[in-house]
Amino acid sequence: RMPGDTSENLIGLLERRLDALCYRAKFAPTMHAVRQFISHGHVMVNGRRVSISSIRLRIGDVVEVKEKSKELPILLEALQLGERDVPDYVEADHKRMTAKLARVPGLSDVPYPVQMDPALVIEFYSR
Repeated sequence: RMPGDTSENLIGLLERRLDALCYRAKFAPTMHAVRQFISHGHVMVNGRRVSISSIRLRIGDVVEVKEKSKELPILLEALQLGERDVPDYVEADHKRMTAKLARVPGLSDVPYPVQMDPALVIEFYSR
């Protein structure tokens, strides 16, 4: 029901999830590890502890790693990975372990090639 291109809206909704933002900010090496990291209570959104990885973030929301969790080996290991970069719609500060959603990304902003046609997904679910 959102105005605009449905494919762009779908990608925007998926990339605004807390687990997607934490993965893009390099807080954990894999999506599974990010979901576990969040569900164990290591992440705060706007100063409040969150354990639900599917929360939809708004522009300007600040995601931070809890103070006690900043020295976890999995977090430090993920920050050193050179296989992926932080996209421009995420403002990540790895010294303070915070990330901020700067804007809603579109299909062209997703840093990895999307191996599906979002229009076909929309068509499938519209039945």
